[in-house]
Parts: sequence; C-alpha cells; structure tokens
Amino acid sequence: MYSIGELSRQTGVKVPTIRFYEDKGLLPRPVRTAGNQRRYDGATLQRLQFIRHTRELGLPLADIEALLTLEGAQGDDLNRAHEIAEQQLSELRGRIARLRKLEKELARIAKACNGQHDHVCAVLHAFADHGTCAGSH
Repeated sequence: MYSIGELSRQTGVKVPTIRFYEDKGLLPRPVRTAGNQRRYDGATLQRLQFIRHTRELGLPLADIEALLTLEGAQGDDLNRAHEIAEQQLSELRGRIARLRKLEKELARIAKACNGQHDHVCAVLHAFADHGTCAGSH
C-alpha cells in the first residue's frame, strides 16, 4: 500500500493532480486508514502511470477515460483504442503543420530587419500587422 506522497514520488504526478484524477473518477477512491490517510494499491499505481504516460503523449482526459473503460475488453471492442490513437496522431500532425508555417513566418520576420535602426523597425511592423505576413499561420 502506498501513501499519496509515495504514489506521487513513484509516478512524478503531483498530489493535487492525483486528487483531481480521483475526483474525475479516473482513479478509484483510496481506502483510508484509521487516521484518515489515503492508501493506494499496486493497481492504482499502475493506472496512474498509464494516465501520466497518456497525458505525456498529449491525450485529453476524455480519451484517457475512454481508454480506461477498455480495460479487460477483447476483440472488436478494442477498436476504440486504435481510433483514439489515430485521432491523436492526426491532431498532432495538424499541430506540427501549423507550427512549421509559424516557424517559416517567424524566420521571415526575423530576417526582415537589417540591424539598422534609423527607420521603422520591420520586425515590430510585422508583429503589429498580420497583413504583412507571407501567408496564413
């Protein structure tokens, strides 16, 4: 059995976040000692490690909750896990594409200034006016 502090140390998840996950139903309510301290079992530790890893992969809590409901599922019921992974991958690729556009635009803006400051700063002008951008970003 683990205290909430030990669970936090072993997983790297902060204590308030563990409580938040309990409140959201992602973690089961812990048993309590006579002194009203929370005690967690190994299964809860594993579940919290799963939640932390999926959060690191960028999954929203709703998808994590859906994945947790698949625990013990078999066959076609597991297609939902694949769908969630594919959706997350698609969203990530979209964010990467937007970041690449943003990178190009910021590189263009940074090069707009020749270092001479005897005129209107091209960088400040570009930041102030979206119309000067080379494209959408």
